[in-house]
Amino acid sequence: MLTEYLLVFAQVHEDFRIPELQSIAELHGFEIKFPDNPEDRKTARPFMVLGLESEEHAKLLARRCVLIKYVCEFYARGRTYEEVHERNQMRAPQWQKYVDDTSFKFLVTAFNHTIPQWRQRDVVESFSYMDFQGKIDMKNPDITLACFEEYKHGTTRPKDEGDGDFEEVWFGRLIETGSARPLAKKFDVKKRVYYGNTSMEAEMSLLMANQTLAAPGKLVYDPFAGTGSMAYVCNENLSVIVKHAYLRFRQTVAHFGAFFIGSDIDGRQMRGKGHDSKAFRNHPSRHAVRRR
Repeated sequence: MLTEYLLVFAQVHEDFRIPELQSIAELHGFEIKFPDNPEDRKTARPFMVLGLESEEHAKLLARRCVLIKYVCEFYARGRTYEEVHERNQMRAPQWQKYVDDTSFKFLVTAFNHTIPQWRQRDVVESFSYMDFQGKIDMKNPDITLACFEEYKHGTTRPKDEGDGDFEEVWFGRLIETGSARPLAKKFDVKKRVYYGNTSMEAEMSLLMANQTLAAPGKLVYDPFAGTGSMAYVCNENLSVIVKHAYLRFRQTVAHFGAFFIGSDIDGRQMRGKGHDSKAFRNHPSRHAVRRR
């Protein structure tokens, strides 16, 4: 039997959202049940409820998909808090097992809005019927109950203006925060010693690496390697051969575990100018790289 999970996404590269989910599911050999209602599959919204066989599958998505911010066990959604509370109580068997002696905290946040602290407290108190007996632990709780309010896109406004005029509320138990998103900063183009006018942004490179199913035992070949954007996200350590305008990256230890080979017709993209400008020196582990 499938369990429903709430995924909260970053609103960037929306067209890659579903393909990335499908790729990671294929990579790890499990199925995803997408919403039947087309409205619930629209990527203009940062929320989507999926059906998965196990919590471990939800964690795998959170650890590999660069567009995921949060993954939660889904409890309820509604246009009002009254609807959310009614539907949450219908799912009581899912959360009642945590009531007796489980430390907890609440995360109350919003998309396209900042909820003032006084109303965050009101929201938390409205869930008092759940009657958790464990202690409140804001630093290291056993579980985190997450409440997300969804607001329309709009112009900049005073902090409290429009507060409470949300489109929908989503509620569930936080399972994992997306740990792949920080990789975009790790491989940021601005941190590279050498890049060109065709260098790909890190987030797009990571998305492409996911769609290639980069993993241990897989071979990834980029025929237009350029300054090596794809190589950086596939590999931790690289060795380089530059010969007749041909560049080959050989992995010794890979970030995603794949063996990467790249080539380009223009050797100048890889060679650059000066001692420190070559493409392989861009890599975060460049000090461990040796040239052959």
